[in-house]
Amino acid sequence: MKVFCGRANPTTGSVEWLEEDEHYDYHQEIARSSYADMLHDKDRNIKYYQGIRAAVSRVKDRGQKALVLDIGTGTGLLSMMAVTAGADFCYAIEVFKPMADAAVKIVEKNGFGDKIKIINKHSTEVTIGPDGDMPCRANILITELFDTELIGEGALPSYEHAHRHLVQENCEAVPHRATVYAQLVESRRMWSWTKLFPVRVQTSHGEQVIVPPLELERCPGAPSVYDIQLNQVSRTDFTALSDVMPMFSVDFSKQVSSSAACHSRHFEPLASGRAQVVLSWWDIEMDPEGKIKCSMAPFWAHSDPEELQWRDHWMQCVYFLPQEERVVQGSSLCLIAHHDDYCVWYSLQRTSPEKNGRVSPARPVCDCQAHLLWNRPRFGEINDQDRTDQYVQALRTVLKPDSVCLCISDGSLLSLLAHHLGAEQVFTVESSAASHRLMKKIFKANHLEDKINIIEKRPESLTSADLEGKKVSLLLGEPFFATSLLPWHNLYFWYVRTAVDQHLGPGAVVLPQVASLHAVVVEFRDLWRIRSPCGDCEGFDVHIMDDMIKRALDFRESKEAEPHPLWEYPCRRLSEPQQILTFDFRHPVPLHPLRAEGSIELRRPGRSHGAVLWMEYHLTPDSTVSTGLLKPAEDKEDCCWNPHCKQAVYFFTTPDCRAPRGSPRAVSYTVEFHPHTGDVTMDFTLSDTVEDGC
Repeated sequence: MKVFCGRANPTTGSVEWLEEDEHYDYHQEIARSSYADMLHDKDRNIKYYQGIRAAVSRVKDRGQKALVLDIGTGTGLLSMMAVTAGADFCYAIEVFKPMADAAVKIVEKNGFGDKIKIINKHSTEVTIGPDGDMPCRANILITELFDTELIGEGALPSYEHAHRHLVQENCEAVPHRATVYAQLVESRRMWSWTKLFPVRVQTSHGEQVIVPPLELERCPGAPSVYDIQLNQVSRTDFTALSDVMPMFSVDFSKQVSSSAACHSRHFEPLASGRAQVVLSWWDIEMDPEGKIKCSMAPFWAHSDPEELQWRDHWMQCVYFLPQEERVVQGSSLCLIAHHDDYCVWYSLQRTSPEKNGRVSPARPVCDCQAHLLWNRPRFGEINDQDRTDQYVQALRTVLKPDSVCLCISDGSLLSLLAHHLGAEQVFTVESSAASHRLMKKIFKANHLEDKINIIEKRPESLTSADLEGKKVSLLLGEPFFATSLLPWHNLYFWYVRTAVDQHLGPGAVVLPQVASLHAVVVEFRDLWRIRSPCGDCEGFDVHIMDDMIKRALDFRESKEAEPHPLWEYPCRRLSEPQQILTFDFRHPVPLHPLRAEGSIELRRPGRSHGAVLWMEYHLTPDSTVSTGLLKPAEDKEDCCWNPHCKQAVYFFTTPDCRAPRGSPRAVSYTVEFHPHTGDVTMDFTLSDTVEDGC
């Protein structure tokens, strides 16, 4: 059986569906999963174990057998905890077959094969009865169905079905209860992730301002949550307008409803300001008394910041209000949390919905096109005035009064910059319907619909007629393309430059002129956990899971680098940044591969967890835009990464042990750019140069 998998193609700038072996998707799911991260989450593991022991004891104290239903068992860890705690039998449900097969082996290896039954089904397909998957209903329900938003993985429908069909009334549940918390804040930085700010352009005729269309300002934005490591957001980046408020709770020991609902909380603003963003997280109480609690609160709201547990499988949520609203300190307001069966969103009202009779606002959906085209980091990038100024400065050095400009990027404002800086004529190619509609709105809002020509077609299909018979003297790109996942996917610009070569006039300038691929070896503070073998977890042997992940990582694409927004994941560099490959946009894509071999010397002691790679775009000889490191870091400082871009992380198979000071190691590498596919393949190997071991 074959499956189709989406894969970014840098030669076409699009996501293509490729036919792969049936095991391909399984390997990808396992390799990119957070299983290792969850198993390394000691706070989670301990709290679950404590809650399970307490639940089994309560059932036993009533003189009943402890029959456990474990939904989403994964490795079978929680079921093994239950049996160890005295449960008579566990029914462990796991819908993902490779994981279910691994759970069977793990349970057998740990000696629980006679007490745990792995059921490879979705919980809604499980049957009860003499010939069913379970002979009777369970009286203890154990689950780990939560994502950062709590309900985004379908927790509510799963609980709803389980209570109706699989567990006894008023069963014990671990966790027993979840509570969602929220805090209203004003934050220009976070607000810049969902709205387009006015962009200022200094020209020879004074300042020009690019204003956002009214439709974009009124748009409620993207419907999905923005989940981030909120602990990496500085307290100076937001102003709290409310205390932390419990918005709603779900009691998992009783019948749960997945129906849409809203929950309101009255509060008086702590300060006057602009209500823009809701920060949110949740905690789970493992027992009815609430003595065993696992919290996702960020450091400023945590009961014990010193004991803060790093985790990547559960983070914190950023929600954007549909519109910013002025609030006045001391004036009562009502924050409302809305949810359906999978999503949460927030609104702000002057009075409670019960008093004014207002219908619960529908889930926000973008109607301006911008949120369909630009993700949250891209909004932040476009709103970065310093970055805009850098492009303006570079454009000033290459633009001439008779310049004919062609801009090729997805939804870029470069065409407006070129026009305001005096280009004779500007064309912009928008290959998607969404980017075409959005740019038309932006041009209209700025009275430029007759000044900039939008061409809606693939750049490779451009004709002389599209350019009104003119030759291009300046080819522009940021470059940014919405389908790019890894830094080098934006090399699609090079393929476009090659395809439009016939339309470039003599002496035409390409901006950026050159791109370069850079790498640095780093030690992560925490991110290494997502790839680190677990071995033993709370006394249970899970080596089988480690081996399965390792096999998945050895499977073709899983060996490659993966994208991560490293501003959220602190790391310290162990080497100097090193330029690996250069791509000269002034010339067409070469016919033969570009290959680089060498080594990166490790100048600082530490654990070599992986290599970070990024692109730098040399707009002109004097102007460079980096998508990675922004400034040199001292030995003990964390690296400073571009917050608008994802960097590529190549995790080493075995993290290096601590090398003695003065005894450097090196990392040898081979990196190759394949022009026929647009792929960049790589291999990094730790080379031991110390004489006295670790």
